[in-house]
Amino acid sequence: MYYTQNEKILQVGEEKIIVGIDVGSEKHYARAFDWRGMEYSKKAYVFTNDAEGFAGFFEW
Repeated sequence: MYYTQNEKILQVGEEKIIVGIDVGSEKHYARAFDWRGMEYSKKAYVFTNDAEGFAGFFEW
């Protein structure tokens, strides 16, 4: 099924967290928002492109 952008936005409810990740070759930057668009932290979470970095991201 295909959804328009507005239909996708309407599917975001209180129980959801939106995570955006800027992918780089050595470091990645992640930011998390709630359904209202409020950011969970003031700074992006930075993690390295290796198993240790991804493990830290998953715990974040």
